[in-house]
Amino acid sequence: MIEEAHRTWRFLEPYHGMIYFAPEAAAAYAELGLTGRAGYFASRSAALGAVPAPVVVATFYNFNPVLVRASITTAWSTTEPAAVVAARYAAADQALRGILGDAIDSPEMRRAADLLRAAAETVADDVTGRPLFAAHAALPWPAEPHLVLWHAQTLLREYRGDAHVAALLTAGLSGIEALVTHAASGAVPAETLRTSRAWPEDDWNAAVTGLRERDWLTADAAPTFTPAGAARRAEIEKATDENAVTPYAHIGEAACTELQALVRPYSRALAEKLMPWALARQ
Repeated sequence: MIEEAHRTWRFLEPYHGMIYFAPEAAAAYAELGLTGRAGYFASRSAALGAVPAPVVVATFYNFNPVLVRASITTAWSTTEPAAVVAARYAAADQALRGILGDAIDSPEMRRAADLLRAAAETVADDVTGRPLFAAHAALPWPAEPHLVLWHAQTLLREYRGDAHVAALLTAGLSGIEALVTHAASGAVPAETLRTSRAWPEDDWNAAVTGLRERDWLTADAAPTFTPAGAARRAEIEKATDENAVTPYAHIGEAACTELQALVRPYSRALAEKLMPWALARQ
């Protein structure tokens, strides 16, 4: 069941992740006075309310705290969380309608929304140790199926993400060290991870050196995992999967397989338009 749950999450991830690349989202945040990275941090953390910046730093584990603090300070001196939440859902609605067209009113969309909502509602009260999930789970459910599906995937994404942060912390990795190990896996180029999370080169190099000293990474110019590091990384991924399986196990393997088939054309269309690099996962 764990493999099927992981596969279902991957199939659905573009359906949620499109909000970080849709021009409709950037435009909606700009109307509130939020530009650049402030829109990202404010929109994803707005469900928490106008909490102090260190709370957002804590939940956005692998981003440079300097960037997070500046973005959130700017956001909540410019607008209010409720306005950002509303803007995010309006942008999701507009982007999904623009890319998926008539599919948003189809029986397949309704069925997918029902299935994923059932999965998400299973863990609605399982909020201990999952701050971002808890915040988003407290938001009201939208009415239209295409937004129900988007909200459900948002919940399950944050549910899994909180579990992943817990696994990284248990493994003794800081936020930047987690990024370095992600780069070592070969999934995403190191420079992309470093710059997108706003880490200076000196900090990145220091993290690489520290992980080499702890026998996580090789001494190569582009470091990869040592056998010990690979084993530790596998343990992190295993723990994450195990602590994210419950909602999918509730609806069962057959429903997960059905969900994958239902959502695949939506995820592919969104990825083709906004995230072509994600097509390999579909």
